[in-house]
Amino acid sequence: MADSSFSAIALLRDLAPHVTVVTRLRLDACLCEPPPPRRPRQRGRSPATGARLPSLSELLHHRRTPWRRVSIEGWYGRSTRRLDIASGTALWHHPGRRVAIRWVLVRDPNGQKEPQAFLCTDQAADPADILRWFVRRWRTETTFEEARRHLGVETQRQWSDLAILRTTPALFALFSLVTLWANQLAAERGPLVECVRWYRKSLPTFSDALVLVRRELWRAQFSATSPLAGTAQNVSADLIERLLLIVCRPP
Repeated sequence: MADSSFSAIALLRDLAPHVTVVTRLRLDACLCEPPPPRRPRQRGRSPATGARLPSLSELLHHRRTPWRRVSIEGWYGRSTRRLDIASGTALWHHPGRRVAIRWVLVRDPNGQKEPQAFLCTDQAADPADILRWFVRRWRTETTFEEARRHLGVETQRQWSDLAILRTTPALFALFSLVTLWANQLAAERGPLVECVRWYRKSLPTFSDALVLVRRELWRAQFSATSPLAGTAQNVSADLIERLLLIVCRPP
């Protein structure tokens, strides 16, 4: 699953047979039918494509376009969303290049969102499944963005190849350690999901995992320096826990 930056014929036509890509598609993309079979005693080269198909922008306003209402759960981390979709197979063509795809045209029945189009290199894939696969990338992209922001992945400034070969595996190892430890803490004490008013999420991301690990490390440090026996407790445990959460939250 990838964004529109990977929607390129030159990239998709050279995919390995076991790789399937789902990405966005322009509404004005050139779509064609498969080339007709070669006739007996036909001379010259066989055509690379068949007849030109109507563009997706034309299908969007055509009365005979067969729309189907579907429900997609977890639409970008939110509740179920109802959409109208139309789909078909075609050859995405550019001079000298072509790739077989299944296209999916999506429109909002309430008219709140702009129409969108997607493609899948697996022509046998179900259109509703293509949308479900595509929206799953949101949590993955959020994790990558937070790993870059909080751990420095892809931001190291080094001129030596040996330094890059040392630091990059170390950062990935640190990412794995934080993830595994946070998963263990979440199983023991329950997951921690920090939300803000403008972005609601139901599942934890890497920043939440980082808070869990930091809180565990700081709690162990406090316990080592301030033993419970014989120490007067002037601040409630709930307040200390809340202050720990605030301090451990990534900036």
